[in-house]
Amino acid sequence: MTAGLKKQFAEVFQQLEKFELLLLSDSNLPNVATLVAGEKVSGSWWSHKAAQRIFAVSELLEDHSDVLIMKLVSKKVTFVHRELWGHIYSIGVAREDWQLKKLPTVAKQLLKALDDQGSLQTNKLGKEFGPKPADTARELESRLLLHASQMHTESGAHATVIETWRAWAERAGFRATAKNPATARHFLEQRLAEMNEEFGGNGKLPWPARA
Repeated sequence: MTAGLKKQFAEVFQQLEKFELLLLSDSNLPNVATLVAGEKVSGSWWSHKAAQRIFAVSELLEDHSDVLIMKLVSKKVTFVHRELWGHIYSIGVAREDWQLKKLPTVAKQLLKALDDQGSLQTNKLGKEFGPKPADTARELESRLLLHASQMHTESGAHATVIETWRAWAERAGFRATAKNPATARHFLEQRLAEMNEEFGGNGKLPWPARA
């Protein structure tokens, strides 16, 4: 790691420690792309001149032991500091109505298979989980029913690994204790509301406001 990259990563991580939520990219809310580029990034950050540095810093964040990466705020990639992991875990394992209501049959089947196995690779799933199993997995991910992460296969291709929150907690070395999910949701709602107000953002969380 170069001295310049190390310094930028430290600055970005400091912001994550401050807000405990940091998006990869967003028009207004604190995000990695803007912090690294030193300016608001319009459109895809991949086309920005700082794209390689943005990618490098995001990779370092993803590998950090105190960072959870997931699609949380407005269905965008969000870095979550360890301080909030207990709230995320409590919501993920709750299996509340908003998570299970009108869940497609194939998604229910995949959730059961995941519960049995602990973790699965979407590129190895059969058609019993839908014509595009990866889409079925994304449906579950959008309801926080599982954790999803990217991995490189032996061929060099990308694959998505899905796992139960309990399997994730064990892998991450996180001693998870489920709390009241309503309390956890309220805490995150308040945190995001403060950020929206401070930065003129419009970030939203996956569950209905009155869930």
